[in-house]
Amino acid sequence: MNSALTILIVGAIVFLSHWFSGIFEKKGIPDVLLLMLVGLLFGPILGVVHAEDFGVAGPMFTSITLVIILFEGGLGLKLQELKNSIKGSMALTLINFFATFLIVGLIAYFFFDLDLLVALTLGAILGGTSSAVVIPMVRLLKIKEESRTILVLESALSDVLCIVFALALIEANKSGNLQVGLIIGKILSSFTFAAFVGIAGAIGWSILLNRIRTIQNSIFTTPAFVFIVYGVAELLGYSGAISALLFGITLVNIEHFNFTFLKKYIAHEPIALNQTERVFFSEIVFLLKTFFFVYIGLSIQLDSFTALMFGLILSVVIFASRIPIVRFSIKSPLPVFDKTIMAAMVPKGLAAAVLAGIPMQQGVVGGELVRDLTYAVVLISIVTASVLIPVISTNDRFASIYGWLIRFRLINVKNKPHEIQKNAD
Repeated sequence: MNSALTILIVGAIVFLSHWFSGIFEKKGIPDVLLLMLVGLLFGPILGVVHAEDFGVAGPMFTSITLVIILFEGGLGLKLQELKNSIKGSMALTLINFFATFLIVGLIAYFFFDLDLLVALTLGAILGGTSSAVVIPMVRLLKIKEESRTILVLESALSDVLCIVFALALIEANKSGNLQVGLIIGKILSSFTFAAFVGIAGAIGWSILLNRIRTIQNSIFTTPAFVFIVYGVAELLGYSGAISALLFGITLVNIEHFNFTFLKKYIAHEPIALNQTERVFFSEIVFLLKTFFFVYIGLSIQLDSFTALMFGLILSVVIFASRIPIVRFSIKSPLPVFDKTIMAAMVPKGLAAAVLAGIPMQQGVVGGELVRDLTYAVVLISIVTASVLIPVISTNDRFASIYGWLIRFRLINVKNKPHEIQKNAD
């Protein structure tokens, strides 16, 4: 492609992204859906550009985007809201993951003619929700902070479960030996040590921050340090995503920590990020999010009509099963509207897309079908969530029906907060 045309398209996409954000605020149509459709148009439909054209830069870009989105998402989580939400988020994460894991796995085994371990691998890949989709969407929805925190934490925690279970099942399929104890150990160590890396990194960085600010043009040093924290966690075999999230959470809540035990060794009190830095990170997230969802659209495979139809069936099952999952996992007295949003917020994304190609790369029988089904579910689930959320938010009749399906009670539409919040927090 001509370089001048490429630069023109990049500029146009940034302007379109701002316009799409305005549409989201006014009409409730999520910008992530519109950006992904742009990618679909230029990629699979018109064939102007393909994800393969980016080489190794494409997957690297998606990882960088995930790190920054998780870090910036963590900056929006206050300690009190975390205390209120941790029980609900853990329940929702575990119940949703294992329910989806088993339901999708059994469907794939009985109806798609896959080996049991391969079918369960597909269930593990599709068991979570996407941080890169959920976090940008919930920040613009007018729901309670506790509800927003539950969804953000679920998306981050479920990514780890998807990765650990999927990789363990792929390895078990190759070796013929499934080690349940090893899987549980990996999950516990990944969460525990990743959290430690993120928290320790944030404490150390908050102590250095005053000195760093005296250096000219140093505002990007914080996200650079986030990359270091993420990389260290991944190299040690832990979840870099959890480390990035905990890094952000610790930085924004640093004033709540008691550091008297550190006063013997440090000369400065830890400090939090200032408003300028947080606005800067928000702008970075906006740009990365813009090109990330265009790239996701480019990466979607539309070659197999059968895979798309099967993916549609799986997506319907996933969204239908999410309703009772939310009903039985969220026990706190949240507004009915918030719970209907939770029931519709089950898009798949980066983790699923990355894991999708591994079975085929490892020579697993049925790996190509796993990849095609995953890509189809990623596309359909994002589209479905992007349609359901604004419809629930703006259509009183549909919201009432959805609330009834969840078996809470019919929503009182007069009190339902269906407006889209222009500036979250």
